[in-house]
Amino acid sequence: MRKPFIAGNWKMNKTVDEAYDLAIELVTGLRFVRDIDVALCPPFVSLTAVKSAIANTMLKLGAQNMHDQDRGAFTGEISPVMLKDLVEYVILGHSERRQHFGESDAFINRKVHAALRHGLHPILCIGETLEQNERGETESVLARQTREGLAGVSADQVASVVIAYEPVWAIGTGRAATAEDAQQRCAFIRQELRAMFGEVADAVRIQYGGSVTPANAPELLCQPDIDGALVGGASLKSEDFIAIVRAAHP
Repeated sequence: MRKPFIAGNWKMNKTVDEAYDLAIELVTGLRFVRDIDVALCPPFVSLTAVKSAIANTMLKLGAQNMHDQDRGAFTGEISPVMLKDLVEYVILGHSERRQHFGESDAFINRKVHAALRHGLHPILCIGETLEQNERGETESVLARQTREGLAGVSADQVASVVIAYEPVWAIGTGRAATAEDAQQRCAFIRQELRAMFGEVADAVRIQYGGSVTPANAPELLCQPDIDGALVGGASLKSEDFIAIVRAAHP
């Protein structure tokens, strides 16, 4: 059995004080959490504050991005060396990084290797655009992003990776994929993982992301190949995020 995993991606939201307050609300509201992983992924400037808020709780901490190099002349970037003592998880390859910052599969793959090298758990985001979906290219896009994002990763390492399937057309739009479609895509991703890594693919957790809400979470999270959610907007409201976690709770 794969342990359910819900992660909140706060994106570029919340001041340090606001992030701390939200984390405290979640600590209180998620005291029921057992047998499920829950991670908060605030902006870099709030990592330390949120870490202090969730200390000695079941909640885990993640970063929203990182560079592939350990150090160097990369103004404005954050390295895995800077993160490894702060967080357990790091989101890599989010569609917003691909779209707005031109990140390629090769660059994302280097980040995956850097994260694994430093003991971080990558949350590798993959997903098709609306145009690709309408042209019937969804599976070819998912296959490419999975294979190129995980190129050179060993079967032993891949068990530490989380895959987040996020159809780009559903992110922040209120248009979530149906539970049936989301399950079909996540099952396809697991099939690709089996082709690459064999039986260990059955241990890899696959999240769904893209307009996850308390209303659609129960149906999404009961699907056999959906092991959790990468939650965007709803993670900024404690009551909504708590409801989504409850939907995934065994």
